Amino acid sequence: MSTFLIRRLVSAIPVLFGILLVTFTLNRSIPGDPCRAILGEKATAETCNAFSARFGLDEPIPVQFLIYIRNVLQGDLGTSFRFGRTVVDLLIERLPTTIELAMSALFLAIMAGIPLGIISAYRHNSRLDVATMIFANTGVSMPVFWLGLMLSFFFAVTLKDTPFALPPSGRLTAGLNPIPFYMQWGLAASEETASNILVFLSRFNILNGILTFNTELLIDSFRHLILPAIAVGTIPLAIIARMTRASLLDTLSQDYTRTARAKGLREMSVVVRHALRNSLLPVVTIIGLNFGGLVSGAVLTETIFGFSGIGRTLFDGITARDYALVQGVTLVTAVAFVLINLFVDILYGYLDPRIRLS
Repeated sequence: MSTFLIRRLVSAIPVLFGILLVTFTLNRSIPGDPCRAILGEKATAETCNAFSARFGLDEPIPVQFLIYIRNVLQGDLGTSFRFGRTVVDLLIERLPTTIELAMSALFLAIMAGIPLGIISAYRHNSRLDVATMIFANTGVSMPVFWLGLMLSFFFAVTLKDTPFALPPSGRLTAGLNPIPFYMQWGLAASEETASNILVFLSRFNILNGILTFNTELLIDSFRHLILPAIAVGTIPLAIIARMTRASLLDTLSQDYTRTARAKGLREMSVVVRHALRNSLLPVVTIIGLNFGGLVSGAVLTETIFGFSGIGRTLFDGITARDYALVQGVTLVTAVAFVLINLFVDILYGYLDPRIRLS
């Protein structure tokens, strides 16, 4: 196992280098000047020359790339043109928002998608199967921005002043200022004195609420996540349901499944223990790919629900020609995909003992 992990991590290095090279090249191939994109009418020739000298944009592109690679190896992802802050600080502040949303959406998709796929496969060609597949096809077809707006209108406007009303935007209710767990635990006196990892973890509202036993924060965070999680998780839910159905149908027709039934095993045991486990490999692959896509940033969802996550930040960086920000977000997204795929490969060995990772 250790050999497999080392081999996969080493093979990821040229992949990440290639992604950085392509992103770096494409960034500078896009028409437009970062100085004029940010300053607008205030961008004079003198100002832009000073801007380029400050951020090293007056150097040849190969020299800029080598300097950037050197800084990345030292843990420096550069400074954002648009926000005037380091990219690392922006990622620490905004990446937890996207991860929290992605995990909530994927949890919803898995908890609903896999049972729907099992029921649909077991009741093949029944009315329940047809209804489930109609729901799945509808879920895949609905645009995220339309579904987000409809959910906001229904739960925030139509159901206003009812027990079922839900907040349409933001991560927390205005005026709710939770104390970070590291301050309550005495690990640091303030955000300035806390380490980056502590600040990063404290940005997860649900985790912070659990660690500080703050019930109000926990409930409020859940309520604000419900609508965006449904909006962004509907398509993965539908895909997981369809993939589970197709894979389980194939497994239920295998000889070993018929043998298990002939032995007199309970139907639940045949479906769950024998058929489902062997049909989960393609489902796990789909789940991993969907989670990677969600982490890369749900731009529309974050915009509709007022989430300052990594997707919305990436959009702002692209429109402002913010090279450092775009490259930093792309690198973090690539690392996330590599780690998620590695985790999926490890799950393969657990689900199917015939797969030898070593």
